[in-house]
Amino acid sequence: MAMTDMLKESYELGPIRPPSEAYSLLIRVTRNCPWNRCKFCPIYKGSKFQLRSFEEVKGDIDTAKAIHDSITELARESGGDIRNVAASVCNNAPTDAARNVALWMYAGGKNAFLQDANTMIMKTPDLVKVIKYLKETFTGIDRITSYARSKTVSQKKLEDLIELHEAGLSRIHMGVESGYDPVLEFMDKGVTAADHIAGGRNVVASGISLCAYVMPGAGGKRMWREHALETARVLNEINPDFVRLRTLTIQPRMLLHKDVVSGDFIRATDEEIVAEIKLLIENLDCRSQVVSDHMMNLLPEVEGKLPGDKDKILTVIERFQSLPPEERDIYKLGRRLGFYSKLDDLADSQRHEEVKQVLGRIDRSEEGAFDEILFNLMERYV
Repeated sequence: MAMTDMLKESYELGPIRPPSEAYSLLIRVTRNCPWNRCKFCPIYKGSKFQLRSFEEVKGDIDTAKAIHDSITELARESGGDIRNVAASVCNNAPTDAARNVALWMYAGGKNAFLQDANTMIMKTPDLVKVIKYLKETFTGIDRITSYARSKTVSQKKLEDLIELHEAGLSRIHMGVESGYDPVLEFMDKGVTAADHIAGGRNVVASGISLCAYVMPGAGGKRMWREHALETARVLNEINPDFVRLRTLTIQPRMLLHKDVVSGDFIRATDEEIVAEIKLLIENLDCRSQVVSDHMMNLLPEVEGKLPGDKDKILTVIERFQSLPPEERDIYKLGRRLGFYSKLDDLADSQRHEEVKQVLGRIDRSEEGAFDEILFNLMERYV
């Protein structure tokens, strides 16, 4: 088979990965989610969870290697820079697999992410084989990461997690969402705050870097305070390397949407969520890196290393809260329209005028109408 024909080869890719893994090589180790009941997640609904065999995953890794070698050969034959050739392949890739490999090579080929939602459910010896084979095949990989449920890693023996770490597993992305049991129960998360703490501590003790995801807004209007305070308590108990904020966004594909329609769940507004995040940050007493790296988040500048940057983070929040009401509305609308990526963008007079004109065409006389427009705009990012 010609080298260029190998670019037409394909292998399985799962539907999602964390934003921080945008340039990672994606290897699907399991299919879908073994729990698959969370009200806020529409991704795997209607799909059955399946463990993939080592031989299946090995075949995908081999195909990824063949695509990698084809791109490398194209660069050699053309005398071109490998990054430029990878970028060209990425822009014209015949398959999603070829596009992923090309994008990964363009970024340096250092990171890999194991899909789907909870690869830690795989038997440790099998997952160790996958990780070792991946590293043997791509010797340049220096970071391998994966999603995991807290209950699953709480039930893993510490020696199993240590073995996975020694094999090459660098980081686990764990969805905490909330540390308040009534919120976790309402969202049908299938875990408790105690599970979060046990699982998180297990990961940290193993030496695997832990990235904990928190969902501002998950408590709605009724439980926001308890949600913030108890989530801070759980994170303090775990002390993860990263705390990543993922603001709750609701759209019709989610089970949670029915609760919104029925009135059982009342969404918190942008400004209420900002107050919730402030309360969370004020009560964090861990040594974590806070990250706000998603378009759903209103304030991307809410980032820094705790405890040293706590005041800096709170200053960003207070800066937004101290804006005049009209300016807050302009920023919220501009952010949700994609005009703004940070508070400093308010100083751009041209964009400010454009957003102000859009805002002027919106009837804000009815309570909640403007917030509903913002909610609808956020649905584009889910």
